[in-house]
Amino acid sequence: MKRLYASLLSATALMLCAPAFANDSVLKAEQNPAEWVIQAGNYANTRYSTLNQINENNVSKLAPAWTFSTGVLRGHEGAPIVVGDIMYVHTPFPNIVYALDLNNDGRIIWKYEPKQDPNVIPVMCCDTVNRGLAYADGMVFLHQADTTVVALDGKTGKVVWKAVNGDPKKGETNTATVLPVKDKLIVGISGGEFGVQCHVTAYDLKTGKREWRAYSVGPDDQLLVDPEKTTALGKPIGKDSSLKTWKGDQWKTGGGCTWGWYSYDPKLNLIYYGSGNPSTWNPKQRPGDNKWSMTIFARDPDTGMAKWVYQMTPHDQWDYDGINEMPLVDQKIDGKMRKLLVHFDRNGFGYTLDRTNGELLVAQKYDPAVNWATKVDMDKSSPTYGRPLVVSKYSTEDNGEDVNTKGICPAALGTKDQQPSAFSPKTGLFYVPTNHVCMDYEPFRVSYTPGQPYVGATLSMYPPEGSSNMGNFIAWDATKGKIVWSDPERFSVWSGALATAGNVVFYGTLEGYLKAVDAKTGKLLWKFKTPSGIIGNVMTYEHKGKQYVAVLSGVGGWAGIGLAAGLTDPHAGLGAVGGYAALNNYTALGGTLTVFALPD
Repeated sequence: MKRLYASLLSATALMLCAPAFANDSVLKAEQNPAEWVIQAGNYANTRYSTLNQINENNVSKLAPAWTFSTGVLRGHEGAPIVVGDIMYVHTPFPNIVYALDLNNDGRIIWKYEPKQDPNVIPVMCCDTVNRGLAYADGMVFLHQADTTVVALDGKTGKVVWKAVNGDPKKGETNTATVLPVKDKLIVGISGGEFGVQCHVTAYDLKTGKREWRAYSVGPDDQLLVDPEKTTALGKPIGKDSSLKTWKGDQWKTGGGCTWGWYSYDPKLNLIYYGSGNPSTWNPKQRPGDNKWSMTIFARDPDTGMAKWVYQMTPHDQWDYDGINEMPLVDQKIDGKMRKLLVHFDRNGFGYTLDRTNGELLVAQKYDPAVNWATKVDMDKSSPTYGRPLVVSKYSTEDNGEDVNTKGICPAALGTKDQQPSAFSPKTGLFYVPTNHVCMDYEPFRVSYTPGQPYVGATLSMYPPEGSSNMGNFIAWDATKGKIVWSDPERFSVWSGALATAGNVVFYGTLEGYLKAVDAKTGKLLWKFKTPSGIIGNVMTYEHKGKQYVAVLSGVGGWAGIGLAAGLTDPHAGLGAVGGYAALNNYTALGGTLTVFALPD
């Protein structure tokens, strides 16, 4: 009995002293397919649901169950979240949050409407979007456009705490979601087009106190790296790994923003995310690799220290931000089960890495039109190992300032931008919304002024030669780096995908269609035209034993910025206005949540 009592005391002490694994409330919700409490549905960022009431045999009967107008007419990215009997819906600027009662026809339980300075709007690149909310420990978390991070009581909507993450007067804004991990909230920052030195920050989940901040570019102490322990492609990065790749103090306005998605592996205790473009877009003005912009980071969420990094596009010349999602899956490669990280980069290459150490396993083009590089060098004995082999004809630096380099594929918005993919463990495939778009790119010299655009390039966008479609929805085998099937779309597919155990994959189109396709073949099974173009991410939940599928429609984002902001100059919107001018013929502004279900 004494030994038993001592053992119980020891176990209790360990429980009291040890940090919580992941975030208990998020992990619990992950196991309950009825709920959807973070934007990706789970820490692994797979956007997969085990719900199968809606399946390939009955999805053709899907019909609207109810709708909700958000009252905002800019681009609606992200997705609602569901906790118990409450759905939380967010909007673009001014970032209104609604709590809707699922037991009472979506009645508004509470509404949070922050008072933000409208001067933040012109500082936001590529529309006033917000990629959504997260829920943990009874609180709803929002990162506003003005960089205010807010924790709201999930039942009442009252503010629990606030923290200011940046300064819009310097060009710092936010469009991203947040991620609760253990006792911290992980948040990023936008502003690469304004010369911001970008970062990821962790706040105490209960109080909002800042715990650590890790920059993408700059000195080692700001990067939170250990020169001898942090690795890149298996080797220590060494002292001043970033500083050595910038000219003088250019790193201070170097970009590398973190406005994308975050993944977390509770067993490895690592968070994963990507950094964006270096500033300015004119590569002549910033010689060097410009580390660690365009980079995948693996960090310890407790301390912020980086375990490994991998730079996908050294010395970026095309604005190929590396911020896209990092799904975490376990699959066999060459007969060996590996812990994988998969990343569909803006640069047009689909990467598969070992997430334990950053080993590069696969790097292949996921759109055949990609031409700016021939391949990624996979020869470990080569001095260019892991680097893309750039085609000089499409190098905006080789061709020089004030020279219009034509026919670069993909365009700056990438073969895929932030619109997230989904993964089905039933098929072993990734489902990827893509852009099938090329560009002309003319860099010019620009000077830095705090709070003013720091771009230095003029762009125009169009489909690849011989193509009429500007997008494809593809299925991808990440173990082989191959397209399994591809469904063409008239415009870029700017919606996030959802895969389900019902062997159905959902995605939305810029014209406003929500579509369901067969997970194995890509065959179209069902579609419905919503009130506006869809750039939101599809999600699913269960309420009172019934499965629902929901999506926000409201055209906008980079592809739809012409419509969202009323722009007509074809070079406006960093080249997107001209490229997507025909979108005006298919949809109009709106802000609507549409929820679907099978008939009773």
